[in-house]
Amino acid sequence: MNLLMALNPLAIIGRVFLNFCAAIGRVVIFTFHGVRHVFAPPIYLRLIGKQMMVIGYFSLPVVGLTALFTGMVLALQIYLGSSRFNAENAVAWIVVLGITRELGPVLGGLMVAGRVASAMAAEIGTMRVTEQIDALTTLSTNPFKYLVAPRIIAGVVTLPVLILVADIIGVMGGYLVGTHKLGFNAGTYLKNTFDFLETMDVVSGLVKASVFGFIIALMGCYHGFNSKGGAQGVGRATTDAVVSASILILIANYFVTEIFFAGR
Repeated sequence: MNLLMALNPLAIIGRVFLNFCAAIGRVVIFTFHGVRHVFAPPIYLRLIGKQMMVIGYFSLPVVGLTALFTGMVLALQIYLGSSRFNAENAVAWIVVLGITRELGPVLGGLMVAGRVASAMAAEIGTMRVTEQIDALTTLSTNPFKYLVAPRIIAGVVTLPVLILVADIIGVMGGYLVGTHKLGFNAGTYLKNTFDFLETMDVVSGLVKASVFGFIIALMGCYHGFNSKGGAQGVGRATTDAVVSASILILIANYFVTEIFFAGR
């Protein structure tokens, strides 16, 4: 009896580990099928265009507002911190580097994850519990080709454009605070911004955005595709999609940053 009690915590740990490995395996298999159907014909251009509107155009207001006020508060906080060391001139280039490299892609990706991944999971989850996905299979339409591939393509293509706009808005927010509140000369501020901005800073942020777009679409589709249990299952899938996409975005952000800037 004592031996069984001693082994019970190990059994729990082992069960959790095996369940985790099984979940990773399901995600990997789903990813493989989703990516494979991205490159296989036919290509549903109408569905891709619709998803690009959902991910990009309709997400622009919330991402734009996030970027604007992030740039504004970033300029204010950097000025308050750098003024202790008489380094106020660093505000412009720290704002532009912080927005283009990190805050623009990451905060934009998290906002889109909260808005888009949940919508995808809810839509596909509803189709799953109402057996519409089974109906697609019955009509000889591949669910991966019809539901997953257009969303992945739209996420990878659209999110970099959205983040590029967010970068511009965020830098503009820093410019507005710097020139109208902190007393910087407009020409000097813009000169410092462009002097310290390099192509790699923007490119790294756009690559991050593509990776984040893939993660958002994949997690939204995966959790919706595997939802079960009626309305409660759809709600659970929606929550899981947002949480998993957000965590994976933060993890992927580190590794992409490591790839681009570790040796610099």
